[in-house]
Amino acid sequence: MKVSAKRQITLPIDQCVIAHIDKGDEVESFVDRQGVISIVKKSTGAAGGILKGIKAAADASEDESLQSAIN
Repeated sequence: MKVSAKRQITLPIDQCVIAHIDKGDEVESFVDRQGVISIVKKSTGAAGGILKGIKAAADASEDESLQSAIN
């Protein structure tokens, strides 16, 4: 696999089949502390149960939210 000038990659079709990733699907990527990249298909409503009942602070910036999650 080679990274393009735009830092894009093409996922191998056999891996997409196993991960149930189809053309047009949205994916999320994560990097762990060892530099391993994981690509996960987004699922609509996947966090619904986890976030149920949690109210968002409308006045919090994205950076403040990130920092609160890190701490």
